[in-house]
Amino acid sequence: MKIISGGVCAAKGFKASGVHCGIRKNQSKKDLALIVSEKKAVTAAVYTRNLVKGAPLTVTKENIADGFAQAVICNSGNANTCNANGIEIAKAMCCLVEDTTGISASDVVVASTGVIGQPLSIEPIKNSIAQINSLLSNDGSFDCASAIMTTDTIAKEVAVEFEIDGKICHLGGIAKGSGMIHPDMATMLVFITSDVNISKDMLQKALSVDVDSTFNMLSVDGDTSTNDMVTVMCNGMAENVEISTEGESFDAFMKALNTVNMALCRMIAADGEGATKMLECNCSGADSLETARTVAKSVVCSSLLKAAMFGADANWGRVLCAIGYSKADIDVEKVAVSFKSKKGEILVCENGAGVEFSEEKAKEILLEDEIEINIIVGDGYFSSKAWGCDLTYDYVKINGDYRT
Repeated sequence: MKIISGGVCAAKGFKASGVHCGIRKNQSKKDLALIVSEKKAVTAAVYTRNLVKGAPLTVTKENIADGFAQAVICNSGNANTCNANGIEIAKAMCCLVEDTTGISASDVVVASTGVIGQPLSIEPIKNSIAQINSLLSNDGSFDCASAIMTTDTIAKEVAVEFEIDGKICHLGGIAKGSGMIHPDMATMLVFITSDVNISKDMLQKALSVDVDSTFNMLSVDGDTSTNDMVTVMCNGMAENVEISTEGESFDAFMKALNTVNMALCRMIAADGEGATKMLECNCSGADSLETARTVAKSVVCSSLLKAAMFGADANWGRVLCAIGYSKADIDVEKVAVSFKSKKGEILVCENGAGVEFSEEKAKEILLEDEIEINIIVGDGYFSSKAWGCDLTYDYVKINGDYRT
């Protein structure tokens, strides 16, 4: 397996594009994205568990209930959530895709992201649908990724190439997410494409299993969005034997999916609103996977720990505190903690108690932009990772006037 360029256009038969249609006031910001598959694709999705859900999620669930889709349309700048005519607008977006591309409106994944509770006019999208369709290309992933951004500072895309049954396969994705990141299924918006031939049941199984170790282990600020959604479209154009059961081929697909999802998790964490540092918490030595995940997620979610990392303060007590209230079943007297970056690694806690360490060396390690918080909770065999970022002054600035 190797990392390649191309994002959602890396897989055979997929084209994408992105334009500024006028939803966002800043004309330099793209705000409408389109992805189209040459053939109808097996499609799976996971959605937010927030009781308040964006209208596009409801429409997408209906459209892919049969396990298939052929296009994705997404706008930024407006979440189309808590609007009286939200369903009508989301369905209208799908109809515009049908009118322009010939793809049935019922085969369209529709998504929106941005301000909640603000009416979304269909006119800007209607006026730009012909343009965005004409710009569809095999090189359109970056423009597409740029068009789904809100407070993101970078476009997020990644792709991999791998082999199944002697056939060269591809899987790529784009994501948006910077704030309001504390998923309870996936995270913000993620669109993944692949040319692998796989059954709809196995695709849904692959996605549902993988998000528990990737997107559900990601947190920027503890807020679960109303519009979180991850979709995967597989059009089968790699022509491998259909993956319909578990086995070597399914494992190869799972590895590719996990590689892409993990890379997108790291990008989202690093681009958290106001963030200066990406945090990765590694918990090992647990007696169960659930325990390892609980500990890692609790630590990376701690506002006190996040603030300490912003200040490059090796305040390991905040790590122990977060472990303590996580409700994980561990022996605190067996816990060890170390901080690591490209400047080195330093042990700060062993057997549940502090050890002597150089504050100067610790600060040097924590001043880097990628920090690992490594935790050993016992002598078990299970481990897990979680991702997040530091908490800075700019996070409050960004969200203090986000709507206005």
